[in-house]
Amino acid sequence: MYRFTPQDVKLLEHQCAQLRRDVVNMVHKAGSGHPGGSLSAAEMITALYFHVMNIDPENPKDPGRDRFILSKGHCCPVYYAALAHRGYFDVKELDTLRQYKSILQGHPDMNITPGVDMTAGSLGNGLSIGVGMALSARLHRQDYYTYVMMGDGEIQEGMVWEAAMAAAHHRLDNLVAMVDVNGIQINGWVNDIMRVEPLADKWRAFGWNVVECDGHDMRSVLVAFHKARAKRGAPTVILAATVKGKGVSYMEDNNLWHGQAPNDAQTEEAIREINQAEEGL
Repeated sequence: MYRFTPQDVKLLEHQCAQLRRDVVNMVHKAGSGHPGGSLSAAEMITALYFHVMNIDPENPKDPGRDRFILSKGHCCPVYYAALAHRGYFDVKELDTLRQYKSILQGHPDMNITPGVDMTAGSLGNGLSIGVGMALSARLHRQDYYTYVMMGDGEIQEGMVWEAAMAAAHHRLDNLVAMVDVNGIQINGWVNDIMRVEPLADKWRAFGWNVVECDGHDMRSVLVAFHKARAKRGAPTVILAATVKGKGVSYMEDNNLWHGQAPNDAQTEEAIREINQAEEGL
């Protein structure tokens, strides 16, 4: 069931560190962007794009490919970094984040960014679209999986729960949702603004299989994905416990870094911390 080795985990951890460096450098160069939620999602995005998903950058529109929807689309820096290093476009494009006519805009756009399966922007839409993709796979007798990443603040949106009901009703076991449970949204702590706990009980009540993991432990993340793919008869949600701004001490658990770019000195400090952490792997 768990088809990975300690060497796989180690390689993924190093790749994850590279994505974190890219996030900091991209947002710094752009002078705007969303580092906090990008950094908290780094392990999950790394696991998906470098181990879990059935994808081929040489054939990005393959009808049998697994699909991914970044419903919390503002956290696209880490998504773009993964796509670049996976081979969908030149890594040099990462330096153009949010620039006029760049293929890397402030939210993913399926019409201009190679490898993006669905445009994202308004929060709460992603799971509904994922339900549609999963239903399409069933109707066309295809065996691909659809993965949808949401933020815990995002699931305050009512349409998320309408989609959750539909997915369970149709027993979409080819649909895997992920919630980046970092506890913080733009204005502060999620549960101070609109309480979403108890998350596991809520998703189970809606008919979902629930897998909980440490979102910053690569082995835990991989096990969660493999459990999700092994489940039959119901959709699965992975509740990943994370830290907003993970890997950069002054960003961690600080909502001010939801959507703020570091200056030169802050960028240098962030890269130093990420490099030190990677050296300790």
